[in-house]
Amino acid sequence: MIPIITTLPLLQMASGDRLFLQVYKFIGTKPGRKVYLQSNLHGAELTGNAVIHQLMQWLGSLEPTQLAGEIWLVPLCNPLGTNTRSHHFSPGRFDAYSGENWNRIFWEYQPNVEDLTAFAQSQMECDRPTIEQNYRDRMWASFEKLAAPLKAPSGQPFCDHYRFLLQSLCLDAHYVIDLHTSSDQGLTYLYYFRNRQTSARLFMLPLGILLDEYAGGAFDEAFIKPWLALEDCFAQLGRKIQFEIEAWTLELGSAMQIDAGTVDRGVQAVKNYLLQKGILRVPAAPTPMPSIATMKLVASSQMKKYYAPMGGMVQARVALGKTVEAGQRLYQILSFNKGLNQGSETEQMPTVLDICAEQSGIVYDVSINHAVNQGEYVLGIL
Repeated sequence: MIPIITTLPLLQMASGDRLFLQVYKFIGTKPGRKVYLQSNLHGAELTGNAVIHQLMQWLGSLEPTQLAGEIWLVPLCNPLGTNTRSHHFSPGRFDAYSGENWNRIFWEYQPNVEDLTAFAQSQMECDRPTIEQNYRDRMWASFEKLAAPLKAPSGQPFCDHYRFLLQSLCLDAHYVIDLHTSSDQGLTYLYYFRNRQTSARLFMLPLGILLDEYAGGAFDEAFIKPWLALEDCFAQLGRKIQFEIEAWTLELGSAMQIDAGTVDRGVQAVKNYLLQKGILRVPAAPTPMPSIATMKLVASSQMKKYYAPMGGMVQARVALGKTVEAGQRLYQILSFNKGLNQGSETEQMPTVLDICAEQSGIVYDVSINHAVNQGEYVLGIL
């Protein structure tokens, strides 16, 4: 199967050079649903690019008859963020010009309660595919209104142009998979939304995190929240309906590196999801993975992040992936206490402060830098 490759202009730099997006579209001979998969929305999150490359190679070995629907792959979906550098570091989490988090800028269709209720009431006797198409039509009509200001003489910030282009690629999709990593060092896990836990298990990862608290403007949220709102509206009217619309953020380990084992796990997770959803009709890969039943599902509201209570050097920190108990030491801060109580040798000596866990859990994320200012992130427990 050979993909259709589309190159889209994204941004002209002050130098006159241009940045582009490249979309690889695998289209089957059988009708079906659309899958949209992107990587590297934040500049340091590199692993997803390798996952997409391996998926492209695998899909290229299949016949079009083995694919029902279409799969769109967008690696390096934020070349501006990917190319951002600060010495050896690749931050790229924020737009260097505006300060915006690249994953907090996306448009979300939010009809008011009256309009949404009126729409649901008008669809009470319709079947699910008809409701889905009618709702998409309304969403597209609202989305297309964003285009006019982008073409106005006064212009719009680049973030607005960027989000419009990226969301225009996925707004008609059924399944959206956004490949990320930690900004620091992290485990491999999946973020999912309510009532999608059965599908979440199809990724066959050890850990799935329910997004029961929303950050606002995130890519996966912007895609699925209008559908969750419509499901809620139907439920209030007495009709239980769940659309075959799903959005996932797959966290693939640590930033600024590509680990072969994590790539393999990510590839197998996406493959299994596509196979189980009937998008692809090929034998499952033989790579051993955790069974569906072993996936631990927890809520994002149970996450606890720890920030340095004082500036200094982090030492004796618990390892990533370790299970800790409440009261157990998580790390120490070695502080040199400059400027305190001048004239007192005792108070000016370095101190070591133990930081202990407030609750039991697993260490799912740790900072890369062991030097912290007061209030900076050290680790997270789930």
